[in-house]
Amino acid sequence: MTQAPATPLAPRRRHDREIVALAVPAFGALVAEPLFVMADSAIVGHLGTAQLAGLGVASALLTTAVSIFVFLAYATTAAVARRVGADDLRAAVRQGMDGIWLALVLGTAVIAVVLPTAPGIVGLFGVSQTAAPFATTYLRISALGIPAMLVVLAATGVLRGLQDTRTPLYVAVAGFAANAALNAGLVYGAGLGIAGSAWGTVIAQCGMASVYLYVVVRGARRHGASLRPDLAGIRACAQAGVPLLVRTLSLRAILMIATAVAARLGDAEIAAHQILLSLWSLLAFALDAIAIAGQAIIGRHLGADDPGGARDACRRMVQWGASIGVALGLLVLVSRPLFLPLFTDDTAVHHAALPALVIVAAAQPVCGIVFVLDGVLMGAGDGPYLAWAMLLTLAVFTPAALLVPVLGGGLTALWAAMTLMMAARLLTLWLRTRSGSWIVTGATR
Repeated sequence: MTQAPATPLAPRRRHDREIVALAVPAFGALVAEPLFVMADSAIVGHLGTAQLAGLGVASALLTTAVSIFVFLAYATTAAVARRVGADDLRAAVRQGMDGIWLALVLGTAVIAVVLPTAPGIVGLFGVSQTAAPFATTYLRISALGIPAMLVVLAATGVLRGLQDTRTPLYVAVAGFAANAALNAGLVYGAGLGIAGSAWGTVIAQCGMASVYLYVVVRGARRHGASLRPDLAGIRACAQAGVPLLVRTLSLRAILMIATAVAARLGDAEIAAHQILLSLWSLLAFALDAIAIAGQAIIGRHLGADDPGGARDACRRMVQWGASIGVALGLLVLVSRPLFLPLFTDDTAVHHAALPALVIVAAAQPVCGIVFVLDGVLMGAGDGPYLAWAMLLTLAVFTPAALLVPVLGGGLTALWAAMTLMMAARLLTLWLRTRSGSWIVTGATR
């Protein structure tokens, strides 16, 4: 019997199943990071506005210190997925081990920089004298967990490249539960205040890193991949990550500028900004779940010399991103009155945050497409273009944000500038994917 030709609906359903299988578990793992921050914000927020303001600055700095090395996950995912597409699992896992060793080196270097300079770094943000000591305490303690955080990034990239997003989900759920319990116990039960929140996060991150190392090492032994550090491999991972490092530094600079502007608007505004940024990060990571699926799927298709499959997957994921962005935007609008009391009872903070939440909601459809296209280009290993595009976006955002306090604008105006930034990203990413220049097939780019 001759098999009927596939209809356009059949490959679309196949892509849908694959996207769901990777994106749903990835969503659970991705939201762990903003949920860590949101849990800290909810617990610390009831200590007082000064403590929440201090946490806002410190967590932004800590997230920056870790997120600038997110290439450990993204570049590893793309490289490992290409090897998987080329049916070379041993080389895929070996490449992942090089990324983990690089994470340990970078994490140790970051600790050496952050510990002695924490007060000066906090001071650069113009934080009030009441909030600055809390920011310094949280930053110094949490910095001790940075190597574990970077190991989590690299190991997660290995598993995603191997098309496994379920294991990161299980580890993230356990890590979030441990973080919330430890923070509540140490902040209130042990009476450690904001220091207890920082220690709880450090302990939870170290536990997650230990589980990831066990899983990856077991996989390396199964496929006969060496566990020893390979200087050439580590150096190659670092070189491949440089463009993504530039891209991430530009993005983190945008978020740091936004935090610095909010800090100069007042304690209520920076506290409100911290709440909004926690929500924005949660929504961003939720949308990024499709992008993570895109990195793994696009990398595998290109590694298997299947450019048509890569194009079709890209098109379908963009549709998913736009639809989910609309749904999230509506959810934010509906839940506005219920969301803010979870973090603080301060009416001044509520007054600053409520109108800005409308801007956050309206931007979500744009964010949905941006994160998907970003993931597609990362999966293709198109790091140099992503670096230049984000530098251009930084150039657009910076003057818009710095004009907010000069022109007497408030937090709503600042978040309007954030939306302008996302629109600039959408334009640059759309032009690149439309050109087709990102499609390069083979086990390596």
